Amino acid sequence: MRRDNWLLILDYSIAWTIALAMYALVRGVGTIEADGVQMPIGLGMLLSPVFGTVLGLVFGFSQLNFERLYNQRKPLFKLILLRIILSLFVLVIVSTLAYAIFKLVLNYSDLRLIDFLIDPPIFVFYVYVLAVDFLISLIRQVSLMLGKGTLRKLIKGQFYIPREEERIFMFLDLRSSTEMAERLGHFKYSQMIQDCFDDLAVVTKTQAEIYQYVGDEAVLTWTVDNGLKNENCVKAYFLFQEQMKARKDHYESKYGMIPFFKASINIGKVMVAEVGKNKKEIAYHGDCINTTARIQGMCNEFGKRLLISEYLNEALGNQHEYHTEHMGQVRLRGKAADVAIYSVS
Repeated sequence: MRRDNWLLILDYSIAWTIALAMYALVRGVGTIEADGVQMPIGLGMLLSPVFGTVLGLVFGFSQLNFERLYNQRKPLFKLILLRIILSLFVLVIVSTLAYAIFKLVLNYSDLRLIDFLIDPPIFVFYVYVLAVDFLISLIRQVSLMLGKGTLRKLIKGQFYIPREEERIFMFLDLRSSTEMAERLGHFKYSQMIQDCFDDLAVVTKTQAEIYQYVGDEAVLTWTVDNGLKNENCVKAYFLFQEQMKARKDHYESKYGMIPFFKASINIGKVMVAEVGKNKKEIAYHGDCINTTARIQGMCNEFGKRLLISEYLNEALGNQHEYHTEHMGQVRLRGKAADVAIYSVS
């Protein structure tokens, strides 16, 4: 269980607590059940964090396993069916706990379990729980598609007006991609890119944010603090390479080769803004990004797998866990002045 997984479960628990508190308010303020059982609003609000934590744990772990199986390309209809069965099972368990509260705390001594489970107000609760589960899962999928933290930033309007930030960027590109595409064909080549970018998820251990996928290229970014801490921005590349090596049997058996990625890393100031009308995203603009792309283009020329700029090398200081080699001053396309480049191994 990584930190991100525990944060997801915490988010689920908070969301369910809020959802159950809202349900208690809507069902309890100014209304009386004409036929059936009713929980006092005070008790409902008191129990919301308890049941919210239970539902958050169950549905949070369920979501993590759903995503794990989804990433393994399991049949989608089977995953949805399993999710529905789990939701119904959870409903029965939660309803049974609620029945115990009605019987023992609210003195519904003559109430039978079967009568409680088919009581009209309980059916409303069933529908509500299923609807909330669907809504939270939908928000989670939108968040995954936009990237970590992007949905929250868009909702807050954080980049409605462009602003300047200092960030670290990595451009990661598949080497010999054209040759691989011709050898494998479009379908298998696309499957291989899927597998590679699934393995790229390991970089989240370094606080990396995956900014963009562009064909067979990925762009990663860090805040300066997260990227420089423990050399996270450099460590991310080698973690990814280790993950690919650990899965070499899979790549060799399925594709007859082990994909290899070259990369460049740079640090600098960029402008960040919310762009797009029909499809919104957070976009970064600036010379730092252009320079990073140009440095990555020098990997083949120098025969190196990872190159960094002099600016990043200076920012890292003397904390190098890795070996760096000065490759000299290079005139990059579109740049007026030469840029010093270092290789990292």
